[in-house]
Amino acid sequence: MQRLVEFFAVPLSFPFMVRGLVAAALVGGLGAVMGTYVVLRGMAFFGDALAHAILPGVAVGYLATGGGRKSLFWWALGTAVLASLGIGAVARRGRLREDTAIGIVFAGMFALGIALISTVRGYAVDLAHFLFGNVLAVSPHDLVLIAAFGGAVLLVVVLFYKEFLVISFDPDLAATLRLPTSFLRHLLLVLIAVTVVVSLQAVGVALTLAMLVTPAATAYLLVKRFSHMMFLGAALGALAGVGGIYLSFWTGIASGAAIVLVATGLFLAALPLRACLRSHSPN
Repeated sequence: MQRLVEFFAVPLSFPFMVRGLVAAALVGGLGAVMGTYVVLRGMAFFGDALAHAILPGVAVGYLATGGGRKSLFWWALGTAVLASLGIGAVARRGRLREDTAIGIVFAGMFALGIALISTVRGYAVDLAHFLFGNVLAVSPHDLVLIAAFGGAVLLVVVLFYKEFLVISFDPDLAATLRLPTSFLRHLLLVLIAVTVVVSLQAVGVALTLAMLVTPAATAYLLVKRFSHMMFLGAALGALAGVGGIYLSFWTGIASGAAIVLVATGLFLAALPLRACLRSHSPN
């Protein structure tokens, strides 16, 4: 019993661990909420593309500030929002499928980001935390940004919950009800973009997609109603964030990778549980 208490209590004696735990829980929960839309609308490619498309903004911000990191969040945020709106514009005006537009914007911006970053000496070290995340380096200022933007995203989701639900499940009904479908689609893309940027500090570009998709997909296996999926996904995402931080602390592995491994473990555990639930449910 004493060892169990020490397992949970010892990390809490370090302020950076407490900040990391709070940030990981916030990011995990927020990612799962928006991940519900990503999973049900088949937008996983969009999340991955957006995470990589912010690289030009990160590189420009890095060059413009002489290597300063505090303003990189804002550069990344601006680039992510522009990329999300650009994808919507290319798809609409070019009369292309959305996945084609995503591929075009993703490839172009990712290539531009690599070109810009390659001009920065020592970029492999200085920008590595954006690729793989470092939630244990979250500062009080970073935590405020995560909480503020995460809260803003959740507030918009609550305000437009019914509208997002209609355009996600029945676009024809949305048109019949004369909902501003174009505006709502773009708003949803912007919310996902903000979520991606908020997640960068915790898990980085390389693993952001996992935190968008895995907890939400785990909840999808276990519940049927959309609202239940969103709440359960948020709980699982927060659990993966906290569990990953503890795993990272006691094993010494990278925090972002640890968070994703815990999320993946929860998903794998849900597979036999789903089979069990289905076998006991009435036909």
